Amino acid sequence: MSNPIHQFEITPYIPLHIGGLDVSFTNSSLWMMIGVFLSVSVLSLASKKRALVPGRLQMFAETLYEFIANAIRDNIGSEGRRYFPLVFTLFVVVMLGNSLGLIPYSFTYTSHLIVTLALALIIFITVLVIGIARHGFHFFSLFLPPGLPVWLIPLILPIEILSFIVRPITLSVRLFANMIAGHIMLKVFAGFSVGMVAAMGGWGYLAAIFPMFFNTVLIGFELLIAFLQAYVFTVLSCIYLKDTIHIDH
Repeated sequence: MSNPIHQFEITPYIPLHIGGLDVSFTNSSLWMMIGVFLSVSVLSLASKKRALVPGRLQMFAETLYEFIANAIRDNIGSEGRRYFPLVFTLFVVVMLGNSLGLIPYSFTYTSHLIVTLALALIIFITVLVIGIARHGFHFFSLFLPPGLPVWLIPLILPIEILSFIVRPITLSVRLFANMIAGHIMLKVFAGFSVGMVAAMGGWGYLAAIFPMFFNTVLIGFELLIAFLQAYVFTVLSCIYLKDTIHIDH
């Protein structure tokens, strides 16, 4: 049975080092570029005609637009429209990273913590910079819940600060861990089928039907997880971005 971890290994296609820094073009880079090409091509074609009676492609793009717009409206409010390009881009990047990895011999770039952490840090830094720019030091009143008794401040303040700092960690680890776990499970069950054929010969093909069937079901389940994790990442990003607009006290 092949190593289920092998699918997450970074493979350099074009080795390149600048000042001791490895900036090689890898399989991860390739599938990121494929994701960019697909998203730009599909959305550009969908918005090209802008027909009054939309076709399937235009309807898909408009549904996706409304889906993200509603998520922003529900979690941030009407003022959150300024963040639509950022949130929409994050959703598309995460969704494509999750789903493209289900194609055989592809690479799931969202299965690497460095990628998911970079996406989470974009949100964290955006919240911090814009929050301070808009509200000044009053932004840090987020760490003190309204109506908090003075004697509880020494206890609650460190907890609130810590919960704010770990936001990019929890946001990135949740996505990374789900992609790792799901793809390992798919590889393990696929390995069961191959192993049965190798060990049992002709009877192995019959015995391999069950793990193959289960793996097919898992692929459908992983597609659902790919969407859900992209949605969760988007909603949490909206909740965090809300802090740059609404300060309750």
